[in-house]
Amino acid sequence: MNALQSLTINKTAGAVPRVKLLIGGEWVDSQTNEWRDIVNPATQEVLAQVPFATEAEVDAAVASAKQAFQTWRYTPIGARMRIMLKLQALVREHSKRIAVVLSAEQGKTIADAEGDIFRGLEVVEHACSIGTLQMGEFSENVAGGVDTYTLRQPIGVCAGITPFNFPAMIPLWMFPMAIACGNTFVLKPSEQDPMSTMLLVELAVEAGVPAGVLNVVHGGKQVVDGICTHKDIKAVSFVGSTEVGTHVYNLAGQHGKRVQSMMGAKNHAVVLADANREQTLNALVGAGFGAAGQRCMATSVVVLVGAAKQWLPDLKALAQKLTVNAGSEAGTDVGPLISKRAKERVLSLIESGVREGATLELDGRGVSVPGFEDGNFVGPTLFSGVTTEMQIYTQEIFGPVLVVLEVDTLDQAIALVNANPYGNGTGLFTQSGAAARKFQNEIDVGQVGINIPIPVPVPYFSFTGSRGSKLGDLGPYGKQVVQFYTQTKTVTSRWFDDDSVNDGVNTTINLR
Repeated sequence: MNALQSLTINKTAGAVPRVKLLIGGEWVDSQTNEWRDIVNPATQEVLAQVPFATEAEVDAAVASAKQAFQTWRYTPIGARMRIMLKLQALVREHSKRIAVVLSAEQGKTIADAEGDIFRGLEVVEHACSIGTLQMGEFSENVAGGVDTYTLRQPIGVCAGITPFNFPAMIPLWMFPMAIACGNTFVLKPSEQDPMSTMLLVELAVEAGVPAGVLNVVHGGKQVVDGICTHKDIKAVSFVGSTEVGTHVYNLAGQHGKRVQSMMGAKNHAVVLADANREQTLNALVGAGFGAAGQRCMATSVVVLVGAAKQWLPDLKALAQKLTVNAGSEAGTDVGPLISKRAKERVLSLIESGVREGATLELDGRGVSVPGFEDGNFVGPTLFSGVTTEMQIYTQEIFGPVLVVLEVDTLDQAIALVNANPYGNGTGLFTQSGAAARKFQNEIDVGQVGINIPIPVPVPYFSFTGSRGSKLGDLGPYGKQVVQFYTQTKTVTSRWFDDDSVNDGVNTTINLR
């Protein structure tokens, strides 16, 4: 299969490839006048151009999905499962090739790109169990000769809006479960790095997803708003920033749609002095600086408790050992940020930390990588002496910046975490079972790790961020997402034999 099948090369020699749309099973050249460059963040090379789809193209994608739903909803569940089985096999087969594309357009190391794909693949594997996941319930003889049972039926056309930081994992969180449940889907990948997403979509088509069941449109706010307000879309799933996520949730909700919106975070790691020192420090540095800090579940705040305050020099020394380089290069620990704009924002927040009085223990500004001098690099940056009023604490930095706060007791640490408006993830590092139990019971955060720095659950559980990190009551995978993508229908039935005794007229609501 051609690695750039979803791209069309202009006939003019040397022209930049252009990403297509997928509408009704056909790869479509957009008729838009607005295109955006897809830029390698390590080199600034323009890899391709992505269209900002027209309103008519979005309408066509939704119309195709609506038409396909009329037959796809009745496709036997075994047939849907077999497509998911084929898709997971194809993703496994092509994961290394896709990882190269993902690294080039997003900046991740090859190993991290492969991890991005694998965590999405786990959800595809879970979708292969849709036969049991979508089962209803049955209760016999709830009254005389009366049975009650529930059906979990697909809801129609669903849509997903995905972020730049996980161009493989997040799309695979969305469309496989939606279509496995019998829905059709319109996907809007990030306009910053859609090529690896499109390779996964190609594999879905190759796996046998019928025409119109999966459609892809590209674009910015206009396309997002078009999805949120379209009368034929029944549900919208979003992962991204708090600002956009709140907008999506409100706009789509106002137009009568189911919405799940996974948004920003400020994830704390609380460290007690009895924790395994070496393992804890390794975990903190990996979770804080991996993927250049561009993970919604990245550890961005370390809370050192009591005698653990003495660990700061060791944390700094370990962070200093990380290698900053292009994601494509062997031995890279920290790659570039996604864009020059993202780099400028991170640098601005680092400067605010200095200005507001935090101690800059490790300064990642001014990093220059030989051979990649134009890259969007920021090195590992570490602050101590941080207070909860500083911008580097209150804002999600989304870069390789780790801030350290200090408290005297576990109770103070719990209060600090709970006072933060975000509730995506948190972790406690300790060897005390009593402390761990207290922490997991009292902490007001959706996902908790005990000696785990990034507590993203496996797909047979559900992603359960909370408070300011999530709008909507159901998560994007696991059991909860089956509820999100299906409508429960309850049937109460009684069958009579020809010689049944006539009970007469019953004017009450009681079943007899």
